[in-house]
Amino acid sequence: MATFSSTTSPALGSGSSPLIISSIPTTNNNIQFSVFIKLPKPNKFPTPKLQFQLYFGGRTSRRTWVSSAAMATGSVQEVRTPALTSSSDPPTIFDGKTRLYISYVCPYAQRVWITRNCKELLEKIELVPIDLQDRPAWYKEKVYPPNKVPALEHKNEVIGESLDLIKYLDSNFEGPSLWPEYDPAKKEYAEELLSHTDTFNKSVYSSFKGDVNEAVSAFDFIETALSKFEDGPFFLGQFSLVDIAYAPFIERFQPFLAEVMNYDITAGRPNLKVWIEEINKVEGYKPTRSDPKEIVASIKKRFSMSN
Repeated sequence: MATFSSTTSPALGSGSSPLIISSIPTTNNNIQFSVFIKLPKPNKFPTPKLQFQLYFGGRTSRRTWVSSAAMATGSVQEVRTPALTSSSDPPTIFDGKTRLYISYVCPYAQRVWITRNCKELLEKIELVPIDLQDRPAWYKEKVYPPNKVPALEHKNEVIGESLDLIKYLDSNFEGPSLWPEYDPAKKEYAEELLSHTDTFNKSVYSSFKGDVNEAVSAFDFIETALSKFEDGPFFLGQFSLVDIAYAPFIERFQPFLAEVMNYDITAGRPNLKVWIEEINKVEGYKPTRSDPKEIVASIKKRFSMSN
């Protein structure tokens, strides 16, 4: 018969709070299941971690999981440094550091910024903001020839494209997993929803020309998508890369449609209303948000709309 025990062990968390270890060994002691609850260090990204460890006769497999509730605890402290302009000197490129080049106002870059925060990589990935209206020439010449953001400098290479990058960060860096690797149904649906992001964005942007019906259909799709799984308020139940992919755009669409087109995207959509409430609690997302008034002004300018 399996037995249960609980102990604390500071050895597994050098310099941090103790880890609580619970294990259930089998009668032949060949398989052991352990749970490690790692409390955050002071002044670090304060997300409690649950680590599951399986021991198979000398072979250990570990898996870290962070619930949506845990991601909403504590706070992410990061001061926004001024964006680099055409008169700014470049960083010491390809010096072994990992850098994420973004624009504070770009929703595509925001996706990767959020992922970096939620993966607890603030100290491992340096944020380099670029002024898109006054881009430094060295960015195109020396860093990323497509001259777009986001771009990630890692292992002396630079890669881009936001959806590729959020997956890259999740699979190539330590930290809480943001992808449903062990649930085939959720994994398949995640891919489907990521593939739909461009269609969703284009439909809503089309509504800015005056036909709000495009936005109605787009947000009806979101409402239905949010009802697929019932184990949490997010697209896959628990917080994931899918939520990160949609959040920067819904953040922009909601205030613009409300102010300019008098359209409330949450009206008659309880799932979307709850999703917005919950996504706004995610600490990795909070520091990346823009002022709604600035969002509306920016979109008006882009679409040549008078105030």
